[in-house]
Amino acid sequence: MAKEVITRDQQEEKYTWNVKDLYEDKSAYDKDVEFVKEKVEETTKYEGRVCESADTLYEVLELYRIIGEKVNRVFEYAGRVFDVDQGNPEGRSMYMQIIGLSSEISSKTAFVDPEIIACDDEKIEAFFKEKPELELYRIMIKETRRLKPHTLSVEVEKAVALASEIAFVPKDVYSTFMNVDSTYPAVKDENGEETVITDGRFVRLLESANRQVREDTFKAYYSQIRHYINTLASTFSGEVKTHIFNARLRGYKTTLEAAVDHNNVSPEVYKNLIDTVDKNLNVLHRYVSLRKKCLKVDELHMYDVYTSIIPDTARKVPYEEAKETVVKALAVLGDDYVSVVKEAFANRWIDVYENKGKRGGAYSAGVYGCHPYMLLNYGDSLDDMFTLIHEMGHSMHTYYTCKNQPSIYSDYKIFVAEVASTTNELLLLDYLLKNTEDKKERAYLLNHFVDSFKQTVYRQTMFAEFEMRSNAMAEAGEDLSAEKLCALYKEINEKYYGPDMISDDEIAYEWARIPHFYMNFYVYQYATSFCAAVDISERILKEGAPMVEQYKKFLSSGCTDAPVELLKIAGVDLSTPAPIEAALKKCGALLDELETLTD
Repeated sequence: MAKEVITRDQQEEKYTWNVKDLYEDKSAYDKDVEFVKEKVEETTKYEGRVCESADTLYEVLELYRIIGEKVNRVFEYAGRVFDVDQGNPEGRSMYMQIIGLSSEISSKTAFVDPEIIACDDEKIEAFFKEKPELELYRIMIKETRRLKPHTLSVEVEKAVALASEIAFVPKDVYSTFMNVDSTYPAVKDENGEETVITDGRFVRLLESANRQVREDTFKAYYSQIRHYINTLASTFSGEVKTHIFNARLRGYKTTLEAAVDHNNVSPEVYKNLIDTVDKNLNVLHRYVSLRKKCLKVDELHMYDVYTSIIPDTARKVPYEEAKETVVKALAVLGDDYVSVVKEAFANRWIDVYENKGKRGGAYSAGVYGCHPYMLLNYGDSLDDMFTLIHEMGHSMHTYYTCKNQPSIYSDYKIFVAEVASTTNELLLLDYLLKNTEDKKERAYLLNHFVDSFKQTVYRQTMFAEFEMRSNAMAEAGEDLSAEKLCALYKEINEKYYGPDMISDDEIAYEWARIPHFYMNFYVYQYATSFCAAVDISERILKEGAPMVEQYKKFLSSGCTDAPVELLKIAGVDLSTPAPIEAALKKCGALLDELETLTD
């Protein structure tokens, strides 16, 4: 019999998140949904009058804040219920209801930003002097007016907002297909037991020390993806066309420019990452060569990239043990930080284990006025412990910014979102290295860092290049057919992994399983954040308390400035190649030691 995935009702309660911290029951949630609808209707009476006076501007922004806080709460509640069992009709109904509500809110409040933008500078400044309470919204108003060249008329903004629900369709189809409708065959695991492949088990099976398990899993998984590759190309093409439409409508030259400008980041930061990494592919090629040598294979295949190259060192890390280790590793960040981490473990902020219908992967979701929530699919491996501390970093970033900022500045930009999570991972690595004297275990941990670097800097930059080039193809009028997308992806994969890697035919389909390609130029930020985190973690460990306080100031800053500027609080300047080059240099140095230990 194949190992089946448990159902939601079979999960132990202590390993599930407590959505009652948001709402006691669905009726309480429904009450807030109705409250939001009433408040949105209230805003419509201000259309054409937003900047009529200092009082009306303040009243509109206050309404906007109140609506935002409630929408955040109902949206996150629906999302948490939906994501733990996406096959549950009630959860899906709630989630789609909130998607529709968000579209309705965007449409009915679409007049606000254009009216603020249309107001002249002198009048806005006079309002600040006349009504001191408006100072709370100064940064928000400044950011709104920054986007003036790309803001449309009230009528067009309303139309775009109404269309947002349609624009969500490609992502929804993809998510439903991958998380609910997709079924994969069973393979024999290393114990000879039939195991059904799932999205959550795929990488774990590829981590197997048994090469036959890895090859069987790889080929079976992508054989199934191949059957639906044209459909998946169509959903991806629909996503890209949506971004092209929005970018051109708003007067941007490219989808890339539109995406990064939304976060107040220059396209040059994106291109600088790709160019700098491209010039340093030799480090990745060295690691591929080392992997081939350590695995003692004549040919290294793509199904060999996840398994450990240090034999007989991989060990299980049960969740309870991982919790204890995480607390110890983060002690360097101070008692106040650790006390919140302990609270997260004790009070069910985390949904720990996989079940049928549960969304794959892991994430942290922030809720203003409540605690963050973390989704895991924990599988008792070292990588799972790193995922736990990674998501805890996101949650702590959210915790600090919500504690120190009003709601309107608590939603930090995506560009800085991966810094805290990766800093946590690097602090865990340092803790584990300092607490072992075993040569083989040290090699295992060094390999974990280099492999993480490969996954987060090299691989995410590879994704970023694919996303940039595929969008450029569509912008030039090319059809994003499955054949073209697969050819492009395989070409980039071969460049990154180098001559010692066999880029199997199946790897051409990998782009189709990456959910982040539906997040509009998101992935590059994993790489830039990792590089920033290398610098921050090293300085925390070297400088101690003064740097910890500097770091917490960054964590507490929310979106009160451009993200590149906020990182400078923590001493990192990503407008230059320096942090990326320094991180690549560190990876090379640790690879030197790993090569020595594996001789």
